[in-house]
Amino acid sequence: MAVLKLIPAGKDYLWGGTKLMTDFGKKYDGEKLAETWELSCHPDGPSRIENGSYAGKTLEEYIESCGRGVLGSNCEQFENFPVLIKFIDAKGDLSIQVHPSDDYALKNEHQYGKTEMWYVVDCEEGASLYFGFSKAVDEAEFKERIENNTLTDVLNKVQVKKGDVFFIESGTIHAIGSGIVIAEIQQNSNVTYRVYDYGRLDKDGNPRELHVDKALKVTNTEPMICQKSFAPHLGSCKYFTVDKLVMDGSHIKHVSGVVDETSFLSLLILDGSGTVKTADDCVSFKKGDSLFIPAGTGDYEIEGVCDALVTTI
Repeated sequence: MAVLKLIPAGKDYLWGGTKLMTDFGKKYDGEKLAETWELSCHPDGPSRIENGSYAGKTLEEYIESCGRGVLGSNCEQFENFPVLIKFIDAKGDLSIQVHPSDDYALKNEHQYGKTEMWYVVDCEEGASLYFGFSKAVDEAEFKERIENNTLTDVLNKVQVKKGDVFFIESGTIHAIGSGIVIAEIQQNSNVTYRVYDYGRLDKDGNPRELHVDKALKVTNTEPMICQKSFAPHLGSCKYFTVDKLVMDGSHIKHVSGVVDETSFLSLLILDGSGTVKTADDCVSFKKGDSLFIPAGTGDYEIEGVCDALVTTI
């Protein structure tokens, strides 16, 4: 089967920067690029295929044409494509926000909730993010602190470094801070409840919409004790499993494996370059690329010098 190189959908949210264009080679007509949706079947931003006989088609159209077998048997439990993978360039602070669980989102938003994982690809010195509460708060205090602009006083603020991983379950309040580039692996959902936005205005000069009432219903207000360990993986849940691939060109010059019938394999290239070879195909890659290897492809080999995230279901 062919290895697909994907073209992402771009998002120019107001907090975005230019690093995805200058450092990761992303093409975009706007002045800033906040997110690229690298592996996406979501209608708000589908990725497209760059190479081969399906060039120009969306990933969703490819799946419809070839059949869901290209996703693997682990995806049979899901009605829709289960995962969405992004690059995020936060030049400014993102809003403080929360995502609902599947139960709440399916009932109220008619799409999945959102559990996600962040991998810090790069960051400026002193950069930080918010991840859960630093102390327990009840609903009344939560609401009051939103209203009087003191919510950040009770949030867990974490300084970050390159290579840090955060697993953010639905219901966890969070925000990416300025100066951070992140690879995000998440459920296939675009449901976000904005809790606090620093009083910012949108491009039309209006305050950005908040979703406080919904957030109060879905947020876990217990303190963040510690991160879960998913060893030997970076992160794992029913929707995705993520591993880190490091090929230094010295000790590790090539990696081989098998993409069997259980799951497709996604490669998100964080740095470097190389090639992916299968029995039927050979595709080159560079920093910023996103590749999709269909379930059932069989043996593959990666050669080059690179860092990458490997996602399966």
